[in-house]
Amino acid sequence: MRPVMLVATRLATFDLRRYLVGALLWMPVHVVPLGGGLVLQQLFDQLSGHRPASLELSLWLCAAFVGVEIVRGIMIIIAWTYGVYWWLAAATLLRANVLRSVFTARGPAASRLPHSSGESVARMRDDVADAVDFTDESVSLMGTTLFAAAALAIMALIDPVITLVLVVPMIVIAVLSRALRQVIGRLHRRARVLGAAVTAYIGELFGGVLAIKTAGAEEAALERLREHNRRRRDAAVKDRLATDLLDAATGTTIELSIGLVLLLAAPAMRGGTFTVGDLALFTSYIGWLTALPRSIGTILYRLPQAAVATERLTRLMAPHETADDLSRNNGVWLHRDPPPPAAVRLVDADRLEVLEARGLTVRYGGGLHDVDLRLERGTFTVVTGAVGAGKTTLVRALLGLLPLDSGTISWNGVPIDDPGTFLVPGRAAYAGQVPRLFSETLRENLLLGRPATDAEIARALELAAFESDLADMPDGLDTMVGPRGVRLSGGQVQRATAARALVRTPELLVLDDLSSALDVETERVLWERIASRGPETVLVVSHRQAALERADHVIVLDRGRVAGRGPLGELLENCPEMRRLWSAERIREAEEGVGE
Repeated sequence: MRPVMLVATRLATFDLRRYLVGALLWMPVHVVPLGGGLVLQQLFDQLSGHRPASLELSLWLCAAFVGVEIVRGIMIIIAWTYGVYWWLAAATLLRANVLRSVFTARGPAASRLPHSSGESVARMRDDVADAVDFTDESVSLMGTTLFAAAALAIMALIDPVITLVLVVPMIVIAVLSRALRQVIGRLHRRARVLGAAVTAYIGELFGGVLAIKTAGAEEAALERLREHNRRRRDAAVKDRLATDLLDAATGTTIELSIGLVLLLAAPAMRGGTFTVGDLALFTSYIGWLTALPRSIGTILYRLPQAAVATERLTRLMAPHETADDLSRNNGVWLHRDPPPPAAVRLVDADRLEVLEARGLTVRYGGGLHDVDLRLERGTFTVVTGAVGAGKTTLVRALLGLLPLDSGTISWNGVPIDDPGTFLVPGRAAYAGQVPRLFSETLRENLLLGRPATDAEIARALELAAFESDLADMPDGLDTMVGPRGVRLSGGQVQRATAARALVRTPELLVLDDLSSALDVETERVLWERIASRGPETVLVVSHRQAALERADHVIVLDRGRVAGRGPLGELLENCPEMRRLWSAERIREAEEGVGE
């Protein structure tokens, strides 16, 4: 439980002033009822004749009781308003640290991200809430503990035996909570996993509407959603049942203690040692005293939930990062805009002369086995091979997007410890095999926050053979592309992704299967422009003739190993795999030409 307690402590202290002020605002909410109970004691002792009666004093006591409740109501409003601000700030801190780790921490993010974006969203939403709620509950625990200490002291002065009975629920709840902690943690973890599965599947449904409709799979898709929901519902019911069972045990124990208090009070009242006012005070305090065992019970069942949340959030972070990094205050701007991100400025030492990889081995996916790669400045290199040969694995491992099992990478002869944080714009830019566009304007998708002039954007679009497409768009760069670029054609999405890489003016441009959705003429223009006017050093994954013919150097992969390397002409003479690929591609492209 050490990680979850570390996170809770950090959340409480990262903005200690607001946390303490919020706690102090809640204190009166819990403590004010002490005054209400004392007022009721005086009032009922007067009415029952244990004290001299006075109508004026009785009215003043009634007014005082009403005043106490009004003050308490006002304090609740103020404390709640202030507490929401702290809660949101603490949640923002956790989410910001997770996102910082995913985007900037050493090591590839692919190895720690869940299989679906829905799972990630669920962790950022539900698990963050669980962690913050556990910390937030400490404020209620402090208030109820303060009230209980003062109330029990007052009641012990009146009747210590009856007061002792009220301590029993707290002991029982502590024992029950400890016994149920592991069960609650296990059920809560399963409920979170299955809830995330529903979120992920709904996202896939919306992203694949066209595929579902064209396949006539509407009913099957809905049935799969119902199945996901049934599993999530069953897990959520069990999770809720466990926590409600603890709540029910808490309530039952409290009600039994109240009954015992009444039984013990009856003979004391007959003996005259316990007044009607004392009974009113005890009855008033009992209701508020129940908040302490309830608060203890809440803390104890939230503890395993928060432990699950902390563990799931930490798994999103880099392997070398812990709960300490998850909860560290790295700067959260809540009152003012954050400083602008620093632009990447290349120095002479960063100019690429040669990028070399030795013995790259990756077990991820199709795998990669002892591959060497050398990219010299000014070269156009193409990696080719059959489907599943390891082409995408190679470039992603080279860029640090996949974890290496062995091998070294160097930039201008200097070893790179972490390619993922070194080979970034403007050293390198990457257009992946699966283009990723956001539901924003074309301009925003190209820049993604990077400052660039209109001339730089126009040049990138021209290199990507996109200028004619842009001219046909009424809104130009302000055109909304829709989720994942659905308002663009497949070829436009690919070329927009290439333009996004090109506008970063990288030393090394890496393109993975860029032209698979292009017609022959557009493809020819694209490769001609990139090869003649684009970045000086280009690494391309492709099986297309237009790209291979432009290559200075070709690397042929076969089942994760290098089957040949060199100029295209030499490979066609001495590499059987290259000849097979070239022949198959010529047939495929000829058929495409006939189809057009």
